[in-house]
Amino acid sequence: MARSPAQVALRLILIGSSSWVIAAAWSATFTMTNNCGYTVWPGLLSGAGTAPLSTTGFALAQGASATVSAPASWSGRMWARTLCAEDAGGKFTCATGDCGSGALQCNGGGAAPPASLVEFTLDGSGGMDFFDVSLVDGYNLPMLVVPQGAAAATAAASSTGGPKCMATGCLVDLNAACPAALKVTSAGAASSAVGGSAMACRSACEAFGSPEYCCSGAYGSPSTCRPSAYSQFFKSACPRAYSYAYDDSTSTFTCAAGTNYAITFCPSTTRDLHTLKSFFRTWQLTRFTAL
Repeated sequence: MARSPAQVALRLILIGSSSWVIAAAWSATFTMTNNCGYTVWPGLLSGAGTAPLSTTGFALAQGASATVSAPASWSGRMWARTLCAEDAGGKFTCATGDCGSGALQCNGGGAAPPASLVEFTLDGSGGMDFFDVSLVDGYNLPMLVVPQGAAAATAAASSTGGPKCMATGCLVDLNAACPAALKVTSAGAASSAVGGSAMACRSACEAFGSPEYCCSGAYGSPSTCRPSAYSQFFKSACPRAYSYAYDDSTSTFTCAAGTNYAITFCPSTTRDLHTLKSFFRTWQLTRFTAL
């Protein structure tokens, strides 16, 4: 679909000590809130042919909020980087979600997997916003996206537009429950057998690189690329999030153009991870017994 870049003026307003707002005449706003017990560094990437946003990366302290505005017909993705630091030479890097720029601003770089992503296309087909939370590139922290404002309220009350204009995300902390073959620890290894705490969970595609997990080659279509046991692990925990490339029917949401969105990193959840661990242990037992 066609998208036209917009030239706009921005101004940055500091509000108190816990939040900042970027204000201008835009078509939608994204309000990001950090509910994690630590600082995160959101990264933002505009799609090809889409106007860049006012920022491509910043620090968001625990409990802080920031609002970024987007121009009409914007598309792109956002994520949270974790465990970031600047070395003695001034190079900025993050343990998860790093965008490779070597700086606080991502400057056109995308998230290195594994990372939880939220993706948007504003004012797309039929005058609708399309959005999703994706774990196709793996997972590093929970996130929640909630439509805001009059447009969202109208859709929620509508018998035709309501069902797809709703919150989506992944509310569960999957790092502790992540299968050993996918787990990334603070020691930098993809195995729970290596010392260090779990900080991310890779996708099967990244972990194994096979076409059946990557939906490539002979598996490059919805009819040939089917959910795997690994993608079902993600889907069981987060049923509204993308778990593999062709997981469209349950994972893409739409709202009328003009809707604003609240994005929360580490939303509160009380879900028990024991069921996820049990699911994966049962799958492993069934799989290897059948061999």
